[in-house]
Amino acid sequence: MFAPFDLLALGAAACWAVGSLLSVSPSRHLGAFAFTRWRMLMVALMLWAVTLVSGGWRTFPLESWGMMALSGLVGIFVGDTALFAAMNRLGPRRSGVLFATHAMFSALLGFWLLGERMSLQAAAGAGLTMMGVMTAILLGRRKEESHEWESDRGHVGTGVALGLLAALCQAVGSLIAKPVMSADVDPIAASAVRVSVACLAHFILLWSGLPVTHAQQAPTLRVLAQTALNGFIAMGVGMTLVLLALKKGDVGMVAILSSVSPVLVLPLLWLRLGRAPALGAWLGAGLTVLGTTLLLLR
Repeated sequence: MFAPFDLLALGAAACWAVGSLLSVSPSRHLGAFAFTRWRMLMVALMLWAVTLVSGGWRTFPLESWGMMALSGLVGIFVGDTALFAAMNRLGPRRSGVLFATHAMFSALLGFWLLGERMSLQAAAGAGLTMMGVMTAILLGRRKEESHEWESDRGHVGTGVALGLLAALCQAVGSLIAKPVMSADVDPIAASAVRVSVACLAHFILLWSGLPVTHAQQAPTLRVLAQTALNGFIAMGVGMTLVLLALKKGDVGMVAILSSVSPVLVLPLLWLRLGRAPALGAWLGAGLTVLGTTLLLLR
């Protein structure tokens, strides 16, 4: 029978799927650095407000701040910025397949550093899930597709490298956070610390005067509203669900289940673009459902 953390990881995947589409317009308007900075600032304010009202900060010992701060620097400051920089170049579909490799990185790191193991059924489910995600995204585009989200902006090789960097940082950030979350700390307070440290690092970069950190275009109220909504869904809710899942779940298993977000993007793209996904997308989605079912019933 499936464990509660399985559903939490799948819930995070759904949040990330919605968030990825909400982020396309504001991220391309502001640029990866400015978008991520605005997003983190808004989410940090949301999370600290909830933490102060709920009193969750009382369960978060000072000795855990350092580990969560490091997790935020790696997983959010570097990882999120690299992901949106990749998406600005490749679009949400192709950057999604690159980011989905964080499940593979997480499973390998969990096996190597934490001694995590999978049953034969779980390993088969994990393999089918990853195969399905990759198939759905790689074969999910119709040949005649010409929407701007499928167009290249900048060097493709740079986009690929940034996508893989984002995936690796996501895996390492989760690995660092795992011991802290196992100690039964408040996940919202933990998220607040991670986001706040990453946000501070972004402002330090901005104050250093690096040209790349400046907004490409001035923010508008519409862009800021889209950024706030994206941050609330993808970071505020999605990231907190992942930290909750890490309380009891293995790093690799949580990563594999949360990696199905690119498949969940497909019906959302269908609604957004008004065109059904290609046959390869349906095949990938079917493999993902089968693999996820094996994982849930392990």
